[in-house]
Amino acid sequence: MPVPADPTVLHPMPEQPRVVLLKPLVKSPLIEVGEYSYYDDPDDATAFETRNVLYHYGPEKLIIGKFCALGTGVRFIMNGANHRMDGPSTFPFPTMGGSWSEHFDLLTGLPDRGDTIVGNDVWFGHGTTVMPGVRIGHGAIIGTGAVVTSDVPDYGIVGGNPARLVRTRYNARDIARLLAVAWWDWPAEHITDHVRTIMSGGIADLEAAAPA
Repeated sequence: MPVPADPTVLHPMPEQPRVVLLKPLVKSPLIEVGEYSYYDDPDDATAFETRNVLYHYGPEKLIIGKFCALGTGVRFIMNGANHRMDGPSTFPFPTMGGSWSEHFDLLTGLPDRGDTIVGNDVWFGHGTTVMPGVRIGHGAIIGTGAVVTSDVPDYGIVGGNPARLVRTRYNARDIARLLAVAWWDWPAEHITDHVRTIMSGGIADLEAAAPA
């Protein structure tokens, strides 16, 4: 019988410790990751929570779907990076301590774009940066070095700084069909039976393979 890959192992490729599955790795209640999404880093992939999710003090969350591929150096900038910009200085004096901390009210009410949400089956190229509160759709591709400052549509390909939509991978009708199939929500055993169709088949093939 075909056996699905194990979504609970930290290193799905034991000979490549640079690759980690994120769901069994992350501990922060502010980060949610779907099964099989992975991060690749030759230095220390297990430090993802501290090296790749920055200024994350809450309450907003980082939510990443299933089957996402994150290249080395992908970083998510969270809302804690915000500074005041309505006065002469942007320096966060109250955070430095001493009597300055008496002015912490000056840091309340900063812009908060809410949760950062990544759909399923998203591919992030090397060194991409995602700004706070961005929504990235299912099946999107984020080009190497892109700085994502605004939402990315389902099956969109973006690149540049700031990232711009290069094109969509499919037309609107086919994107609707793919979203209806939602193969990432199939049982793992069913996905296992249809890996070749998911990777290289047409949309009609995928629809025909969907669970009854």
